[in-house]
Amino acid sequence: MGQRVVIMGAAGRDFHNFNVVYRDDPETEVVAFTATQIPGIAGRRYPAELAGDRYPEGIPILPEEDLEEVIRRMSADTVVFAYSDVSHETVMHLASRVLAAGADFTLLGPDRTMLASDKPVIAICAVRTGAGKSQTTRRVAEIVAETGRLPALVRHPMPYGDLVKQRVQRFGSLEDLERHETTIEEREEYEPHIAAGRAIYAGVDYEAILRQAEQEGDVVLWDGGNNDLSFYRHDLLIVVADPLRLGDETRYHPGETNLRRADMVVINKIDTAGPESVAALRHTIATLNPRATIIEARSELRLEGEPIEGREVVVVEDGPTLTHGEMRFGAGMVAARRWGATVINPRPYAVGSIADVLARWPHLDPLLPAMGYGDAQVRELEATLNAVPADVVLAATPIDLTRLMTLNKPVVRVRYDLVETDPPALRRKIELALEHHGHRAGGRMLAEAPSA
Repeated sequence: MGQRVVIMGAAGRDFHNFNVVYRDDPETEVVAFTATQIPGIAGRRYPAELAGDRYPEGIPILPEEDLEEVIRRMSADTVVFAYSDVSHETVMHLASRVLAAGADFTLLGPDRTMLASDKPVIAICAVRTGAGKSQTTRRVAEIVAETGRLPALVRHPMPYGDLVKQRVQRFGSLEDLERHETTIEEREEYEPHIAAGRAIYAGVDYEAILRQAEQEGDVVLWDGGNNDLSFYRHDLLIVVADPLRLGDETRYHPGETNLRRADMVVINKIDTAGPESVAALRHTIATLNPRATIIEARSELRLEGEPIEGREVVVVEDGPTLTHGEMRFGAGMVAARRWGATVINPRPYAVGSIADVLARWPHLDPLLPAMGYGDAQVRELEATLNAVPADVVLAATPIDLTRLMTLNKPVVRVRYDLVETDPPALRRKIELALEHHGHRAGGRMLAEAPSA
């Protein structure tokens, strides 16, 4: 009969693991996905059009909170854990629930789930959500373009809508964002690349996505979200670490795996973290992965809009950074302090699901995450911002909020870019990877030749 499998996920790696490992395996039947982290994911089905001939009715996506009942009702033999940015303790609590229900608990390794490309692949991953992976990806794309090669960007999945329509998505213009009915979280990742004149791919079927991206660019850049492992076999793995959350690099899955596998580790935010934290993080990296090249960088801030000194502001930060990334502040709060603004707490004015988000994450005071997983939530975010008695919306989300909502106060945007303390080091590592594409030693990039 083969084994009956349940895959635990959050509409990302779970679908990828199924597509790559289980879809065509006659010895395995995936009987259900469970879903968490993202609103509105549970209750859908992974459609038959994507699941293949062995699943003519598709596969149900059920709430993770019903895990034990799902195992019992589906007579599951094995549960595969397939989502990211969760503590090691959380993973093992989930494993205990699975084992207590009588099933095996499994994690699939990266080598089994990575797809190969004919083009050079640079993967940018992180130890936690909000470490600065996206700005690092933008910087790597700039360097690749400066070498005379065209980067083809592929983003970690965020398929929150119609999965069949989202099988392969290409975002090359702001109109594409509208056409694909993207959420705020998706826009936060795609819009900066579009503004820089680069297209970016995402979706559900990452084999098909890779093949299209290979036709467009000379170098594939994997922009890994939620500190997940790369979906693509890489010539260079760059991992971003965050000294503001010192210790998380060894406490979260699969961020620690990324750290141990990295060819290069970028210690970001050295301008806001204390030197002791930076030194301690450097020591941890050197201990866990002594072969990795370590560079340091700052997240350089700039404002777009009118001055904020002496004014009252409501701060909107990147959503995932504050929520499951668990950051207590982001670039918006740093900017408010640096440029002398007073921050107004939005909590008393929050409405609908925005109030629920703030109640779920009490550490967010006095900030507001840019939540918008559907039109209703976007409207609630709009109503909340309009209700806060501030002079200015200080928006540190990477997107232009005014494209999505009508606000009754001016918006000043906080932009942030990666600036390395030793820029040639990152460039050398990238150039070396491009020169040695296809000649990795033991799954790791060839060592850089010592400089003369």
